Amino acid sequence: MLYSILSKGGLLSPVTFAVSFLMAFFAIKYFMKLLPKDQGRKFAVNGALSEGKPRGAGIIMTTVFVLCSALFAPFSLETALYMVLIYAAMLTGYFDDAAENPWGELKKGLLDLVITAGVTANFMLHNSTDIRIFHTTIHIPAVIFAILCMILVWASINVTNCCDGVDGMCGTLSGVTITLFILHGLPASMKISSYVMLMVLAAYLWFNCSPSKILMGDAGSRSIGVFLAVISLKSADPLLFIFFASVIIVDGGLGLLKLSCRRFLGMKNFMEKVRTPIHDHWRKNLGVGDTQVVVRFALIQLVIGLIALRIV
Repeated sequence: MLYSILSKGGLLSPVTFAVSFLMAFFAIKYFMKLLPKDQGRKFAVNGALSEGKPRGAGIIMTTVFVLCSALFAPFSLETALYMVLIYAAMLTGYFDDAAENPWGELKKGLLDLVITAGVTANFMLHNSTDIRIFHTTIHIPAVIFAILCMILVWASINVTNCCDGVDGMCGTLSGVTITLFILHGLPASMKISSYVMLMVLAAYLWFNCSPSKILMGDAGSRSIGVFLAVISLKSADPLLFIFFASVIIVDGGLGLLKLSCRRFLGMKNFMEKVRTPIHDHWRKNLGVGDTQVVVRFALIQLVIGLIALRIV
């Protein structure tokens, strides 16, 4: 909406940064009291400390993100559909956050399937199925690309969701990943939306840094997961997601692997001595403090990402 006006005067980036941060900051500050309260996570390390805190801040964050993206990013049907799907992912997480009894895995899985299919179809409708690997462009057949794309989106949603268990961690790690994709290069619409998401995360972290006053819940982590998948696809180098989101993948992915092997393959003792998500292993088994876990995980992901930037 304002893209053509502000870009001519060189004001687009600073105005986007300022407005996005301030809108998110004041929206979180004044609307957090309306959010459902966390009931404490029985099996999470220090889960009782979250009990009573406003949960589901993702509904505020994602609303500001979509509004500011609409204001400052150049409009396209493709981008608009991504925003709808990101908001849909947020709503599925928010209603789960607000429910007295958590939704079942089947229900959440079916909703994930709809969203991943929507992102995949939207991308393939507006883009080629060519990807870059180490500066080489490779054409992927449509059917194979669709399968790989859905795996990427599903994985991004779920590993991002799983890494949201320590004050400040999901927001910090997601911010690192987004920054790395910006440095790598994104189309104008996704670049501006990435600026917006960074500012929204910054405003959220103001209240979520340890000891937190508010939690994003599934409403935030799921919508962020969709956005990370979208920018990795739009970067034309989707494999960079493996490097730019390396810690998110390991932290949340090993938990999914452990659960899958035990449930579907009958490997009852698989990873018996490893607590998942990995951030809980560091806190409980290794005795590392919450803030140290966040900072160290962020540094590891940043270093891996910067190395990947130089290689690819």
